[in-house]
Amino acid sequence: MKFRAAGAGSDGIRITMESALTARDRVGVQDFVLLENFTSEAAFIENLRKRFKENLIYTYIGSVLVSVNPYKELEIYSKQHMERYRGVSFYEVSPHLYAIADNSYRSLRMERKDQCILISGESGAGKTEATKKILQYYAVTCPASQQVETVKDRLLQSNPVLEAFGNAKTLRNDNSSRFGKYMDVQFDYRGAPVGGHILNYLLEKSRVVHQNHGERNFHIFYQLLEGGEEDLLRRLGLEKSPQQYHYLVKGQCARVSSINDKNDWKIVRRALTIISFNDSEVEDLLSIVASVLHLGNVQFAADEQGNAQVTTENQIKYLARLLAVEGSVLRDSLIHKKIIAKGEELISPLNLEQAAYARDALAKAIYGRTFSWLVNKVNKSLAYKEGEFPGWRSTTVLGLLDIYGFEVFQHNSFEQFCINYCNEKLQQLFIELTLKSEQEEYESEGIAWEPVQYFNNKIICDLVEEKFKGIISILDEECLRPGDATDTTFLEKLEETVKNHPHFLTHKLADQKTRKSLGREEFRLLHYAGEVTYSVAGFLDKNNDLLFRNLKETMCNSENPIINQCFDRTELTDKKRPETAATQFKNSLSKLMEILMSKEPSYIRCIKPNDAKQADRFDEVLIRHQVKYLGLMENLRVRRAGFAYRRKYEVFLQRYKSLCPETWPTWDGRPHDGVAVLVKHLGYKPEEYKMGRTKIFIRFPKTLFATEDALEVRKQSLATKMQATWRGFYRRKKFLHMKHSAITIQSWWRGTLGRRKAAKKKRAVETIRRFIKGFIYRNYPRCPENEYFLDYIRFSFLMNLKRNLPKNVLDKSWPTPPPSLCEASQLLRQLCMQNMVWSYCKRISPEWKQQLEQKVIASEIFKGKKDNYPQSVPRLFINTRLGNEEINAKVLQALENEAIKYAVPVIKYDRKGYKARARQLLLTQNAVVIVEESKIKQRIDYANLTGRCCASE
Repeated sequence: MKFRAAGAGSDGIRITMESALTARDRVGVQDFVLLENFTSEAAFIENLRKRFKENLIYTYIGSVLVSVNPYKELEIYSKQHMERYRGVSFYEVSPHLYAIADNSYRSLRMERKDQCILISGESGAGKTEATKKILQYYAVTCPASQQVETVKDRLLQSNPVLEAFGNAKTLRNDNSSRFGKYMDVQFDYRGAPVGGHILNYLLEKSRVVHQNHGERNFHIFYQLLEGGEEDLLRRLGLEKSPQQYHYLVKGQCARVSSINDKNDWKIVRRALTIISFNDSEVEDLLSIVASVLHLGNVQFAADEQGNAQVTTENQIKYLARLLAVEGSVLRDSLIHKKIIAKGEELISPLNLEQAAYARDALAKAIYGRTFSWLVNKVNKSLAYKEGEFPGWRSTTVLGLLDIYGFEVFQHNSFEQFCINYCNEKLQQLFIELTLKSEQEEYESEGIAWEPVQYFNNKIICDLVEEKFKGIISILDEECLRPGDATDTTFLEKLEETVKNHPHFLTHKLADQKTRKSLGREEFRLLHYAGEVTYSVAGFLDKNNDLLFRNLKETMCNSENPIINQCFDRTELTDKKRPETAATQFKNSLSKLMEILMSKEPSYIRCIKPNDAKQADRFDEVLIRHQVKYLGLMENLRVRRAGFAYRRKYEVFLQRYKSLCPETWPTWDGRPHDGVAVLVKHLGYKPEEYKMGRTKIFIRFPKTLFATEDALEVRKQSLATKMQATWRGFYRRKKFLHMKHSAITIQSWWRGTLGRRKAAKKKRAVETIRRFIKGFIYRNYPRCPENEYFLDYIRFSFLMNLKRNLPKNVLDKSWPTPPPSLCEASQLLRQLCMQNMVWSYCKRISPEWKQQLEQKVIASEIFKGKKDNYPQSVPRLFINTRLGNEEINAKVLQALENEAIKYAVPVIKYDRKGYKARARQLLLTQNAVVIVEESKIKQRIDYANLTGRCCASE
């Protein structure tokens, strides 16, 4: 289960209880004590609903915190939120988990008195996550050092380890704690955490061998299979699939979408390293986890005599290696029972049912004892070491109790009986300590204490735990007596012994109407929180929790270091019968009560809003059920039996002094006298309040509400007056400020402009002076006197040249240079011309280049030899040359190997009529050929030519 936060919500953090009253119609009251109809369960639940709707899921009952799990993320657990609650008075902030944590921590620091925080509620209500958040708060806000950081890490990392081995998916919660946990955190004189210790209660060992439909075994099994490395699983003889193991498939829910076993495995492995597990210890621990899975796969078959025989030898081999015992001895121990009678050892074979019981009993014993060893190992890691944290003062302790809440299922068995007995004891302690706290406050303030009538559940606690006559004593007696004791005989003994008790009922003792709802193997207890019907089936077996002697001997001979520590050899020689599970639980619960009584308690009551784990869903029936079982209405009634509201005089006067002209705006006398004047002005009646030594006590919430409403009206009135006064003052102040600013800006700007103008004139004078001196020395070699002038002349020439460069190659213009730049000017002119020529050539196309080359050749031939040649120069040559593809193939064939050097189309004019006829003129290496279409009309060898003529233009 992923705990989603409960917290301050949208109304902010630093909101006092009184200031929130103005919005009570929308978000309810922050303290149930201020409910006008405090006896109404409907009003109580409606207040919860209002706050839940606004994401305000923390509410007080006095100093008790009620938390509703919203099943969604609320951004209220950041370091910024932690700092807002750090060191702040309890009622100066809105209800929050951090307020409880900080209040307990400050009491521990200032009063040097041990504290404890009791967290209770149904599975899925958020108890485990609340514990984590409190530890995280202390980890962030407490003083730190390198050693302290190590302790903080171990405290935080103990959670994922214990959750892996002690938590499981149930129908109500994907991360349900299947054991009770009490953790002590030790703080040194500086308030830094320096150590810790964990006590565990009633691990649900039966889950190892059986799970209801839709539930899983403990997380560690699935995490190991899903996240374990291939090499590790091979060493342990395991396969990846949980479906291969009988102990993991009984709930038919091996995989859950909301649980990431692979990622959780990485977290657990890292946590084991942080809490001082070495590789060898981790290997031994995982070997035990794997052995439980293999043990569940051990199967039996009956021989001819009906005796059980092991049929899965491969599993025995794995178990022998993992538990470091002899395989044959283990096999025999699973199918035989050793009995010591009259000093002699007798071995009797087991039938199939007995062998299966022995196998499951061994699995539960191995896992349960390993879990206790694991808790002890964590405690060694958390133990306070004086050498590491030297100090001249002793440590103080803050305890965190994360315990199962009252449980009522369709089928309730031995586990629910023990859990509900635990809650009866806690309710008894809760009422006693609440009354004690109230009475002490009244006495310290000098106010008469009026006895409060409440339901004292001692009668129920006695019914369960009373010596010789209580249910646990009768159960133990039935387990120990010789003869054929069964669950039914236990029920008959109960009916005989406690038949007249008003809180006990069975089918036999009930009237005709009630018998319809009671089975013959059931009994009903009327708890403080309501009726619960228990089935006696399995009570004796679960209470005995016996392991056959030969199985104990086998485990005592194990060479696995952890198993060897879990199964003490002295058990074999101790003739005293071990305590039953119920007696062990009763004794450990008695010690827990002593621990809690020695500390100053704080309470957190966790509520689950719906069974579907959906956000924004408020199941009124389910919540009414939890309000009843948590005893919240009884707690509220006790808290409201006297005065609903109490505050120190200073706080009360500071908040409400504006309601009385005599106390506003300041009161110079004692706060006690100021409050007396104030309440007289407000018209409080004598029965509505009492004046204590340091506090005012107000009996009725309506009195406080009327005062708060008057304050709101007064605030609005004062605000209106102050706004008018302030507006005029503000505007006058703003005007003067703006005027002063304008004058300042104007004077500054005038000064800036004057300085700029003076600087400009100065620069101009210096420039003119340098120019004149340079002109005088212009014909001298370069020197400081003329360098500015010469540079200017050069710059002027270059800029003039830039503006008047020749436009093309034919443009011969060039600015006249000063004498000092003649050589440079000539070089620049050459470079400019080269650049223009290069640019011109770069822009010439291939066709134009060919024209120019032809013009050059023509110039060489005709220049000076032909009169009209100059007129022909601008005219472009036309390319009339014929290619081979334009000459008839027959002509080319007739010419054979003679290469054509030049071919051009010509016109022949007839002698008569001057008719134009197209011909082709071909020049070969040896002759001139005239062609008409595909015929050679005439061939003239060059040797026969006597001259040439040129046609006139």
